[in-house]
Amino acid sequence: MRVSWRPLAALLCWSLLLSCSSEPASAPGYEAPEELGPNASIIRSPVAESAEEPDTVTTARIEFELVEHAFGEVKEGTIVKHDFAFVNTGKTPLLITKARSTCGCTVPSYPEEPIAPGEGGIVSVAFDTKNKYGRQRKPVTIIANTYPAMTTIYMDGTVINEKK
Repeated sequence: MRVSWRPLAALLCWSLLLSCSSEPASAPGYEAPEELGPNASIIRSPVAESAEEPDTVTTARIEFELVEHAFGEVKEGTIVKHDFAFVNTGKTPLLITKARSTCGCTVPSYPEEPIAPGEGGIVSVAFDTKNKYGRQRKPVTIIANTYPAMTTIYMDGTVINEKK
């Protein structure tokens, strides 16, 4: 006796189609910012989920004294360090959530606590020139509760290889 799999396959497909709902998947429940921790309301402040236009008036604003540090010429193997000073010129506390570079040779550090309006802080950057030669321009992207959410600062200069 030979069994045909076609009717069984058709029945399986039909039952899978009928078991799917046409309703969209439900989103996780809303949690009030105070339930998520002390910085949650700060992180959510620049763009309200329900707003058509982002709130650019009452947000935090990060303003650096200089966005580029020109370190000139250095010997290969030197670690170049610079502190980028900034001020929160906005109307709400500033919270930096991340600072990242394009490679492991450039390492940023930043304040993890909120910076009040009118107060300042420092983003420190260390650039290791080991195995780097020639002109170098290393960006560091700061991600914060500002609008726009990303600000870029730069380490710029020339690394000289005296071994050649």
